[in-house]
Amino acid sequence: MKSLLLFLIFISQFGFGQKLKKSDKQIIENLKTEITFLSSDKMEGRRTGTPGEKMAYEYLSGQFEKTGLIPKGDGKSYIQAFEINEGKQILPATHFIINGDSLDNKKDFFPFIFSSDGIIKADASPAFQEKGMPWFLDISDNLKDNKNNPHYDLEQAIIKKAMEFEKKGASACIVYNSGTIGDELMFDGKSKINRIKMPIVYLTKNVSDKFLKDKSANFNLDLQVAIGDKKRTGHNVIGYIDNGAAHTIVIGAHYDHLGYGEDQNSLWTGKPEIHNGADDNASGTAAVLELARMLKTSKLKSNNYLFICFSGEELGLYGSKYFTENPTIPLSSIDYMINFDMVGRLNTNTNAITIGGYGTSPEWGKILPEKTKSLNVKFDSSGIGPSDHTSFYLKDIPVLFFFTGTNEDYHKPTDDADKINFEGEFCVIQYVEDVLKKTNNSDKLAFSKAREPAMSNTHFTVSLGFMPDYTFSGTGVRADGIIDGKIAQKIGMLPGDIIVQLGDYKVTDINNYMTALSKFKKGDAAKLTIQRGKEQKMFDVVF
Repeated sequence: MKSLLLFLIFISQFGFGQKLKKSDKQIIENLKTEITFLSSDKMEGRRTGTPGEKMAYEYLSGQFEKTGLIPKGDGKSYIQAFEINEGKQILPATHFIINGDSLDNKKDFFPFIFSSDGIIKADASPAFQEKGMPWFLDISDNLKDNKNNPHYDLEQAIIKKAMEFEKKGASACIVYNSGTIGDELMFDGKSKINRIKMPIVYLTKNVSDKFLKDKSANFNLDLQVAIGDKKRTGHNVIGYIDNGAAHTIVIGAHYDHLGYGEDQNSLWTGKPEIHNGADDNASGTAAVLELARMLKTSKLKSNNYLFICFSGEELGLYGSKYFTENPTIPLSSIDYMINFDMVGRLNTNTNAITIGGYGTSPEWGKILPEKTKSLNVKFDSSGIGPSDHTSFYLKDIPVLFFFTGTNEDYHKPTDDADKINFEGEFCVIQYVEDVLKKTNNSDKLAFSKAREPAMSNTHFTVSLGFMPDYTFSGTGVRADGIIDGKIAQKIGMLPGDIIVQLGDYKVTDINNYMTALSKFKKGDAAKLTIQRGKEQKMFDVVF
């Protein structure tokens, strides 16, 4: 009885004005099965590089195989593996023993990200600064003197002092805080600050209170600092329909999500929980699977079709960028790319969907309807956005980005399958199928540079006008794409240029680049320093 009621509700809300075919009903059931499975707790949020991601990509590759897709990953597999360098981590060899007491790494002490590796065994005292010995630095006075200074940078003050110590002959620097003002110091593995030529460690309050109250005391120190790269491996899943055509349409979606929120990209403020990511983006992944099944048996044979389920999107478009840098088919053969990201929460009151990439080909205006029986379409011209189509647009490939809108469960553990509008997602798939039909016998679409959105972040009143490469692990901020008509293009910046300084501010990563940018307003002038290969260039910028 309940299922009958739900079916009647579905029919009344669907908005087709036509009877559902048996095949339509099967697609909706498939969507339910796929999204429910991918967003189940056993996947543990499909975080890139985890067993949950492995379960997901094994399921997806199995579905591609059942559908009869040709493997287009590494070798003769469906999987394309790629490495993500997340920054630095404290390696297990790191230890600190004081007077025979072994300290707990992270709880009792930690090395700073700007520390060098090294082994120190010595007898030392906070009261003495002898050459070749570890020196102690109490930061309590710094904190007291600058407690009302919002611009005070404690970390930079420590770096400056440690460099002085090193020049005067110290073998290591041991930082502690004997005062009552908190310092919020931590090991920041994502920071790209240059490392100093000696070990620098921080003793937490409980340890400094235990050992360092008597500054004249002598301590036997056994210290080793070992910092290395923190890496993980992501996996794209790629399948192909070869119709012997000249051109290929790419249909993709990311399948990775947030795990338990370990990468600090969750909006959840409670205790760690599994982020199932039903809408983001099991919904888009399921759409890819269904279109693969539909196109495998369809009469649309004038194009080939490449289906890609990307990983690493939530970390910064790693999977799609890797594919476009290491394509398994020639990029020149790609006609256009369709990207699904969060297409499972179509609002039944408005039936509104946003399609990005409208401005990436002059042909889209002739192909894409603004309204169907079941969808009200809003077009966005931009080819750049926080999803995987961006990587293709930056390779001069026309794109379409399908998105049914954000919701209160975005990047929270509450993004579950029971909130998905499966019938609404079916409408989105039908729309895309119609696009594929209209381009079945057409020539390859022309590419055009799209109008890019103005900066919406109220903290910034100016911008240079480039797309940062969020996968870049070196020092500085590398440009992945240059936006037409903006400052970066006008001064001659090129994709691949690495910004290392803006005005008086050194740029080591995207975070301090944004901090530096926030210091400028319209009309301000500054020197911009970039690294281009082995050459450093300087540009005059007027915002």
